[in-house]
Amino acid sequence: MANTKGILYLIPNTLGSGADKYGTAFLTSTVSQLEVYIVEEFKSARRLLRQLGVSRPLDELEFHSLNEHTKNQDLQSLIEPLLQGKNVGIVSEAGVPCVADPGSTVVSLAHEQGIKVVPLVGPSSILLALMASGFNGQQFTFNGYLPRERSERSRKIRQLEQLALSGITQIFMDAPYRNNQVLEDVLQHCRMDTKLCIASNITCDNERINTKTVTEWSIRKPDLNKIPVMFVLGK
Repeated sequence: MANTKGILYLIPNTLGSGADKYGTAFLTSTVSQLEVYIVEEFKSARRLLRQLGVSRPLDELEFHSLNEHTKNQDLQSLIEPLLQGKNVGIVSEAGVPCVADPGSTVVSLAHEQGIKVVPLVGPSSILLALMASGFNGQQFTFNGYLPRERSERSRKIRQLEQLALSGITQIFMDAPYRNNQVLEDVLQHCRMDTKLCIASNITCDNERINTKTVTEWSIRKPDLNKIPVMFVLGK
């Protein structure tokens, strides 16, 4: 008799706040039954499991690393437990797995091999920023990270502004230590009446989400250095 394949669960991590802000009974019960995890960062994954009330000693659980350094030839080994009938959870370092985050390659491989994939509900900084921006939520694009080179980044910002002014909301982000540079470029290269939403520390106690014109942001620029930020351009 063929061995029944396991289920691959996509488990959201917190965005810096406690899991009590989004944890559901289904999420908690599912996580409590898993013995194998594919994680981006061991420390944050263990912290999440403790916050969700996993009673089993964490040393008894099996953790496998998945990040930008994972080689393609190692991906098959990550889903072997699933082929053996074990349920496995993918845990992001922050937010939902596979969206601006490692994991999609493993999910793709799971689909190819007939493994059931179940996404679980949790916080996505992308969607939360869009929801709170006041911009068009019917048509939007998440652009990920902007180019590092400043002239290319400025050119990209002008392109995104044109799309935003046409009614297609544009969401982007950057490394926390480049946030102030990105903001400066947006204020320098966008029209003064263009609207920009800055969503920082989403779900945390010091969360700030504000939508203002470029003119208004230019008068009083926030310090965004080394904090998680989503930028949203809209109409």
